[in-house]
Amino acid sequence: MPSHWRTIIDDFKAVVPAVDFWSLRLVLDETETLSVREDVVEPPSLAQSRGAHITLADGAGMAYAATSALTREGLRAACAQALQWLAASRRHALFDAGRVPRPPRSGSYSSSVVTPWESSGLGEKLELLRDINRRLAIGDAIVDRQAHLTRRQTGITLLTSDEVRIDQQFHYIIPGYAAVANRGAQTQLRSGGGWGTARQGGLEQLAAFNFPDSARQVAEEAVALVDAPECPNTRADVLLMPSQMMLQIHESIGHPLELDRILGDERNYAGASFVTPDMFGNYRYGSELLNVTFDPGIPEEMASYSFDDDGTPAERQYLIRDGILLRPLGGALSQARAGMSGVANARASDWNRPAIDRMANLNLEPGLDSLETLIGSIEHGVLMETNRSWSIDDSRNKFQFGCELGRLIENGELRGLVRNPNYRGISATFWRNLAAVGDAGTVEVWGTPNCGKGEPNQMIQVGHASPACVFRDVEVFGGD
Repeated sequence: MPSHWRTIIDDFKAVVPAVDFWSLRLVLDETETLSVREDVVEPPSLAQSRGAHITLADGAGMAYAATSALTREGLRAACAQALQWLAASRRHALFDAGRVPRPPRSGSYSSSVVTPWESSGLGEKLELLRDINRRLAIGDAIVDRQAHLTRRQTGITLLTSDEVRIDQQFHYIIPGYAAVANRGAQTQLRSGGGWGTARQGGLEQLAAFNFPDSARQVAEEAVALVDAPECPNTRADVLLMPSQMMLQIHESIGHPLELDRILGDERNYAGASFVTPDMFGNYRYGSELLNVTFDPGIPEEMASYSFDDDGTPAERQYLIRDGILLRPLGGALSQARAGMSGVANARASDWNRPAIDRMANLNLEPGLDSLETLIGSIEHGVLMETNRSWSIDDSRNKFQFGCELGRLIENGELRGLVRNPNYRGISATFWRNLAAVGDAGTVEVWGTPNCGKGEPNQMIQVGHASPACVFRDVEVFGGD
């Protein structure tokens, strides 16, 4: 906790009104981004966000307020605003706020960092990005190339009227590069080096994304995809690599299981869910090979933490076991509303947002099959890597996804590349056709730093670890 926050806390305690319960969440978030495109250094970006989020509960009512004016008068004004909303909440309460569990204990968390961002200078980092740009420039067919490297660190302190204090410090590395190839009317993009994902930790995490060593391969694959045939229109088996499993888990398991969405909170913004409360404990979400966990304990994964933003202690839980749906992604508030058990996933994107039900680390547990075994099990199919496009209906049920790269599989052997591989399905049918799950050797840790949800919108980081997986009888099609 920054030393000057002690004064902010003392000022808040001096002005907070007498209520049954209050909490103060202080957030300091800093992000630095470096980027080189076409050998040109883009303007570096350094952003900071600092503020306080206040929760007041009294009787059956609950209300929030937030402020970046971290003076005694600024905090007094925020408390006064929260009191006004609290009075309205008591008059029109949809649930009894007095039933919401309070944070039970103090604690702390800090990302594991081996090689700090500051261990190399600005010039050294920019030269690394320039070098990647040079590696991507393999010929005239490459018409665009870029590389970026972002560091984000977030400090959160949560205090409550019950004298609970939780301090958590997060460090993220967000890398990546991409090459665009073109010939005539055909254009293809290939990305790598962690493009579109991130990890907790320091610069040591770059090696897990093969950053920068895969840069030339990325460019070569972009050029090869321009010349590759279209993905065929067929029904086939699909082998999804972890870079695509990430999106499949995210959209067709994660979002449908968010309890506030099931209760109707997202219907006018990002859709409802085909899941209903009576499904938990008996609904067959997928085949017996489907095991999905909420796991906040993997150090390098994006959404690992000890407590959620409401102060609930986080622990690993099965959401789906042997294909059966067990529990939703619902934090303390949604659990109280629904009368159901959930997990510690009430999360806020910044100080000026209340915590809502969000995916955190949502992982598909590994099976027993090597990658060679998965490929060998397929007579007619397509291997797909790296999401490029996605579409899902407003109940998170029917979906259509496209990938950057495909490889044909015939009679248990990998064949040539195909471009514009796409597939579509219905969640329940698709997951029930899960036929093989890769072993621990196929598992990769992915995630997204920009999952959007809520009104006003909240962009937040989500983790997904998954093995490679085989699905039978999938509708596959190309881009023509």
